[in-house]
Amino acid sequence: MTARALIIGAPRSGSGKTSVSVGLMRALKRRGLSVAGAKSGPDYIDPGFHAAATGQAGVNLDSWAMAPSLLDALLSTQAGGADIFLVESAMGLFDGVYVAEGRTGSAADLARHYQIPVLLVLDISGQSQTAAAIAHGFATFDSGVRIAGVVLNQVASPRHESQARGAIKAAGLKVFGAIHRNPDMALPERHLGLVQASEHAALESFIERLADVMEKSLDLDAILKAAAPIAAPEGEPSLHLPPPGQRIAIAQDAAFSFLYPHVVRHWRESGVELLPFSPLADEGLDSSCDACWLPGGYPELHAGRLAAAANFKRALRRFAETRPVHGECGGYMVLGQALEDAEGIRHEMTGLFGHVTSFAQRKINLGYRQARLLADCPLGQAGDIVRGHEFHYSRLIEGGGEEPLAELADAAGNRLGLSGSRRGNVTGTYFHAIARA
Repeated sequence: MTARALIIGAPRSGSGKTSVSVGLMRALKRRGLSVAGAKSGPDYIDPGFHAAATGQAGVNLDSWAMAPSLLDALLSTQAGGADIFLVESAMGLFDGVYVAEGRTGSAADLARHYQIPVLLVLDISGQSQTAAAIAHGFATFDSGVRIAGVVLNQVASPRHESQARGAIKAAGLKVFGAIHRNPDMALPERHLGLVQASEHAALESFIERLADVMEKSLDLDAILKAAAPIAAPEGEPSLHLPPPGQRIAIAQDAAFSFLYPHVVRHWRESGVELLPFSPLADEGLDSSCDACWLPGGYPELHAGRLAAAANFKRALRRFAETRPVHGECGGYMVLGQALEDAEGIRHEMTGLFGHVTSFAQRKINLGYRQARLLADCPLGQAGDIVRGHEFHYSRLIEGGGEEPLAELADAAGNRLGLSGSRRGNVTGTYFHAIARA
């Protein structure tokens, strides 16, 4: 493996990691380098921005959900052939779950295990010399995690920059540059995080502007020099999610878009053909398919159009009579009898399950999940353990009476009860599957 790598981390979400990561990826690509990106933890959205910036598919690297051998395989594949490999941290650099060291889900696990140095992004709005105390804390908190240097973000003025830069240098840390406040760098957000790359208006020009800012604000030569070669074993990818069929009809549009890049890559490398269709466009399924997958997404934002998609609903019901259909999160909501939108208006869904979900009666569900499957299904065989996560604001307000699909536990193994539904060939869960345990 020839790639040199850096992790782009921060003390918390909202520090500007994604803007710096995407802008830096494009700025380095402008230099003629082959750039690859990754995201630590369970995030569907940022890998899409990484792919747009680099021209290479993104990937998730999740030390909790993925066994070490699978993590090795994914990292080796993603970085292989690249000149520079940038990993964007989720949340704060050390944020994960408090379980066995090395399996917390944090970007710090990746930094420690693969000896990847960290570029620390500090939002210094509302502080100056205090930024040095934060940087010093990160540099000394874990001896196995090396902080290569700091990028100052949200700098208010030259004086502000000078105060923070001087204090950090006095603490013995490098400062690779300072990004002054610029509202044009803001990425649009909604209730599950950033608006997806595919929905961003004028995405290419936006990425180009981010790259302009990075070229102007950061010492790119010093950043490249700080990156370290990766030494990752080849790994064993046997713990991927199995493909549910050889020809899979997969819902793909603004309402259904949450599918991990590593899952899609594995299915395709297994010889599987994915045939996308759009429920929002009232498209039916290709009759030659032997399975259907409804990913998560934002059905609550398009409930009226989905309710009116008579051809889609009719075709899905007919398909489910003889072949497996699986829905995750948003897909699970659409498999139910009805969906209540944010205004409390009830929209009829496919009715393959009897449950009703509501976005009006919101309640956040967020966290890693271990699922023991209670029956054979597209996720695996009865008794298999699948690791994944939940992140949704909608809630089940009426049960459908179906048999549960899995018994859930949290990241620490605490039991959470039964979850999901199964009826005939149809299965669904609120949790998103990442990998087999």
